[in-house]
Amino acid sequence: MNAGNGGEQPLTLVVICGPTAGGKTALALQLAEQCELEIISSDSRQVYRGMDIGTAKATIEERSKVRHHLIDVVDPDEDFTASDFLQQGRAALLDIAGRQRLPLVVGGTGFYIEALLRGLVDAPGADPALRQELAESELMHGPGSLHVRLQAVDPAMAARLTPLDQVRIIRALEVFYQSGQRLSDLQDRHAAVQSPFRVLTIGLTSQRDLLYERINGRVYAMMEAGLLQEAEALLDRGYSPELKALKTIGYQESVNHLLGKASLQDTISLIQRNSRRYAKRQLTWFGKHKEIIWLDSPREFAKVLKLIDHFIMSK
Repeated sequence: MNAGNGGEQPLTLVVICGPTAGGKTALALQLAEQCELEIISSDSRQVYRGMDIGTAKATIEERSKVRHHLIDVVDPDEDFTASDFLQQGRAALLDIAGRQRLPLVVGGTGFYIEALLRGLVDAPGADPALRQELAESELMHGPGSLHVRLQAVDPAMAARLTPLDQVRIIRALEVFYQSGQRLSDLQDRHAAVQSPFRVLTIGLTSQRDLLYERINGRVYAMMEAGLLQEAEALLDRGYSPELKALKTIGYQESVNHLLGKASLQDTISLIQRNSRRYAKRQLTWFGKHKEIIWLDSPREFAKVLKLIDHFIMSK
């Protein structure tokens, strides 16, 4: 796909990334008051309709003030992959730039941002039968047996994964058995690929204890806003608790509560704990990307605005 503007210069965009509850949406809306921009959500769960409170979507009122893309794209029982995000996200980039507005990519799903900016790793597609066979092998030979197998064929990837990370272990074995290539090698080669875009990446975070405090407070706010009622409405519409979408933090715990498997206080505590753990994983992912300029948005809006202005003017 042509990433340029009129075939002359690379398309210019700004990314705001970081952990959950870091202030990304608030900053994006604040920037929209100062800049001619449109927002592309890079959140793997905001694509689902009917999942608003638990995914912290911008409200209808907020979206009426600035156009958002890649929100409410599919129903919870429909598949949506990084490949779908790549295709639709790049179409949105060209659409926004074609109207002389700045594309602002906002979200915490690092894998989606990576796909949008540099494409996907050139690896074989999914093989459901092989995945099932590998999953059954783990059950037959015991926990950790697939990790041992991965150590034999792709030790670098095995070192990156814990024996409990079965989804990624199966994916790595799937790639090797289909192509004879190590997924770690494919990923390392992909890491050297340059983006066809001109990108400024700003990361938002704060001290770990303050971030965790924000996360805990956000969970209480979501409950007050009706997270349990939103989860119940999804079940009432016939969506299975086993759907990938409903395994999302906030919804999975809420569904378990609605099914009588946990008390309300335990549910709240579990959402808070899982959200904190997720934030830690996000920080680990983004921490590998040295191009990110890290800021504390609530205190540094003027600096963010200056960075963006200088970036746009310097092209």
